[in-house]
Amino acid sequence: MSGEQRFFRFLQDRIGLDVASVGAPMVERALRQRCAILEARDLDDYWLRLQQSNQEQQALIEAVIVPETWFFRYPESFNALVTLARKRLAELGGLRPLRILSLPCSTGEEPYSIAMALLDGGFAAHSFRVDAMDISPNSIGRAEQALYGRNSFRGVHLDFRERHFSESAEGHSLDDRVRQQVNLQVGNVLDPALNSREGSYDFVFCRNLLIYFDVPTQQRVFKVLKNLIHEQGVLFIGPAEGSLLARMGMRPVGIAQSFAYVRQTEMEPAPPSKPLAIPVPLTVPLTVASVPRPAPALVRRIKPFAPPPARPAAQESASELLAQIAQLANAGSSAQAQAACARYLQQYPPNAQVFYWLGLLSDTAGDSSDALSHYRKALYLDPQHPEALVHLAALLASQGDVAGARRLQERAARRADRESEQ
Repeated sequence: MSGEQRFFRFLQDRIGLDVASVGAPMVERALRQRCAILEARDLDDYWLRLQQSNQEQQALIEAVIVPETWFFRYPESFNALVTLARKRLAELGGLRPLRILSLPCSTGEEPYSIAMALLDGGFAAHSFRVDAMDISPNSIGRAEQALYGRNSFRGVHLDFRERHFSESAEGHSLDDRVRQQVNLQVGNVLDPALNSREGSYDFVFCRNLLIYFDVPTQQRVFKVLKNLIHEQGVLFIGPAEGSLLARMGMRPVGIAQSFAYVRQTEMEPAPPSKPLAIPVPLTVPLTVASVPRPAPALVRRIKPFAPPPARPAAQESASELLAQIAQLANAGSSAQAQAACARYLQQYPPNAQVFYWLGLLSDTAGDSSDALSHYRKALYLDPQHPEALVHLAALLASQGDVAGARRLQERAARRADRESEQ
């Protein structure tokens, strides 16, 4: 093994990273940076230094990991958490507080969002505890400081910032009342020591991690996560990871856009209509690993919808139809959402968002061919449509077209860079 491949292998062995999920150029840039910092003559020289220094091994991992998070990312997940936590706390009957894990926790935005959501939901401080873990000591150090800049606050609903932060010249400092609810620690999801926490957690947040692993590592990590969660516990994952969990014996709780999953019992029938997991607009692209699509038996294929109905006497406005499509899709009413898309295309010019919805509806139903066609139509009409880029990349990667997926990811990254500069 020579050149960059040995470093790829090192990262896979140490943190389970599938280099294809982030792209070899990203790792190669990290290698060049570390070589320059150490003034290494070449990759052979740097490899020797890497083998001799635990500190340098961690430095390379830090250079490859690019934390990308913000407060209340995927807000419906936190709304769902509050609802589910009330039920779970009642079941516990005061025997112990709720136990929640955020892994990886990055620079702290997610575990602190969990704490803020529960406190704002009326939970007493003694009724829950959040453990937060990340492989990066630098990220944990920043989380411990709990001082955040503008990039950590995104979206339009920022009222929580007024309740839980104090503003200063350095940024926004999180109140001690929230910080005290979170226990931060350095850790690796592949660390065998986690086996001692079997069944410890009522809720586990592990979002946008599995997509960075190859299939064997995904399976290993899933076993760890399943071991950590109580039998009645809930696992919150990222939007692109739902099909993987379905294939591994988990089912959605049925709360739209929550990305929350529970164990599927052996005798439990599949739900008649799977709520659609719709991601919020992305600031950065979701990278995807080359994983197989879920088995057809785990999803319900949408029947071909009937020809669009005749135009109603009182024509619906374009904005009304778009809102109706979103509402129906989020409620899991796939056939009705498809029919609304058909009405839109009959009454109005082609629209990228409508084709994106059709793609997502087909994708959720397991119809990859139709999903590909619709996503591509969306991108033909709007080459920078963020959700279409992300979902088409995930679909291509799942079919083995890693190069095609990477090109779409790079387009999405360039779009995100332009938005951040505005």
